[in-house]
Amino acid sequence: MGLEAALPVDGFLTTQLRHVINWARRSSLWPMPFATACCGIELMATACSRYDLARFGAEVMRFSPRQADLLIVAGRVAIKTLPVLQRIYQQMPEPKWVISMGACASTGGVFDTYAVVQGCDQFIPVDVYVPGCPPRPEQLIEGIMMIQRHIDQEGLPPPGGKRVPLGLAVAPTHSVRPQPAGLTVGI
Repeated sequence: MGLEAALPVDGFLTTQLRHVINWARRSSLWPMPFATACCGIELMATACSRYDLARFGAEVMRFSPRQADLLIVAGRVAIKTLPVLQRIYQQMPEPKWVISMGACASTGGVFDTYAVVQGCDQFIPVDVYVPGCPPRPEQLIEGIMMIQRHIDQEGLPPPGGKRVPLGLAVAPTHSVRPQPAGLTVGI
């Protein structure tokens, strides 16, 4: 890979250096947005000052796949855009992670048609599924934090650079409550 390949396998210095490398990798995830629908608006809202994605080091959206290590698929994926998505994924350097954001990216959503891919995980490996239509910015942040926790635990990629996708799903963080205003009819 690079610096990791030149390090000896055992020793105190290597262990401490691995912690520093994992911390740096975790604290500087650079996302590549692939936003095609309304989930893209929630992705943009995640970077605003209210939710502040910058505190996780992921505020720099990279529109070049060779500079990104986190692919966020937000919205439906049409059959015609699928080769573009696959090419973007292939051009990203290892290690790389993928978040499938929203019902359309994960399962095709309400678009059960011949023109919409019924889940991008059939064509690229997905690490974290963020449910919702569209999901809240807090859920996307939780998905990014899941990847950061995995980077802390996994450490360096396995030999050969290939790994199995995580397949984690973010649980909803809110419960639906009735609105405080009452409903009056016929006044």
